[in-house]
Amino acid sequence: MRRIETERLILRPLTTEDADDVFEWVGDPIVNRFMPYNLYANVEQVKEWIASIDEGHNHFGFELAATGKVIGSGDVGFDPESGAYGLGYNLNRAFWGQGFTTEASKAMIQWAYEAVGTRDFVACHAIKNPASGRVMQKCGFRFERYGQYSRFDGSEIFDAAFYSLHLD
Repeated sequence: MRRIETERLILRPLTTEDADDVFEWVGDPIVNRFMPYNLYANVEQVKEWIASIDEGHNHFGFELAATGKVIGSGDVGFDPESGAYGLGYNLNRAFWGQGFTTEASKAMIQWAYEAVGTRDFVACHAIKNPASGRVMQKCGFRFERYGQYSRFDGSEIFDAAFYSLHLD
């Protein structure tokens, strides 16, 4: 089982037992505003999603070490379009602005570097979501270009900033 421990978090695979915690952010329209997935309507949908997560996509839940509450999730999976590993993350808004996303992202990058041998990473954020860009910059990502991304179902397109990170 993949497990990463940081100062305040335990990063580990999500389980269906985490569904209530996960629904707190995937069912929140404010958190969902710039995410590629559509808003989840209920905990049963969350359980189905968790059960469908591909082990090879390197998805982690962000558990508070002190309480066991799952407050976010993220992944670092291979992106064939760029030939690099894409970094993504999402956090319960009750925990925004406390450095958890940066802490978890740095840990996932380090894990991919050590466990998978990954040297190249990519990430992007909606231009209207500059806080996500600050996380990327704190992790060492450098701005590459402007572009767009869309929701998985194509229902909305976001103007975006794209970043890359190379580790020697």
